Amino acid sequence: MRTNVLIQREPDAMDLPLPQYATPGSVGADLYAAVQQPVVLHPGQRCRISTGIRIALPPGYEAQVRPRSGLADRYGLSMVNAPGTIDSDYRGVIQVILINLGQEPITIRRGDRIAQLVIAPVVQAIWQEVKNLPETERAEGGFGSTGFSADE
Repeated sequence: MRTNVLIQREPDAMDLPLPQYATPGSVGADLYAAVQQPVVLHPGQRCRISTGIRIALPPGYEAQVRPRSGLADRYGLSMVNAPGTIDSDYRGVIQVILINLGQEPITIRRGDRIAQLVIAPVVQAIWQEVKNLPETERAEGGFGSTGFSADE
C-alpha cells in the first residue's frame, strides 16, 4: 500500500537526503540529523535533534517516529517518546528526542541516520459509554498477569 506524502525541506537542510527506505521491504524510512555542528550526548542525556523536514500527511494517516534498532543495540541510543506521533494536521519541523541509554558518549553528526519514520492509517474511535464492559477470560489481569516464560 502506498500514499502520497508532501514534504518540504528547511532552507538549511537542502543538502540532506529526503527520508529513504533502506530496502524494498522496509517499513520505516530513515530520518537524517540536520544539526549544524556535532552534538555529543553523554550517558543519560537527551537532546532534541531536527530532521530539517516538514510533511503534510493525508487525512486518515499518522507518522510514527521510531528508534533505529542498530543504534539502540550498538550504542544504547533511543527515543524518549518512542514512538513519536505526527498527526495529519501537524506542519512543523519533525524533531527527534534522542536519549543516550548507553555507557559511552555518542556523537550525532550532520546527515547521520537517527530515527525512522513509519506512515500508517489510523482509526478514530466513536466513544460509546456503557455501564458494564463485556466479560473476557483475562478480565482485569495486566502487568505480567499472562506470565513471563512459556511455562507460566
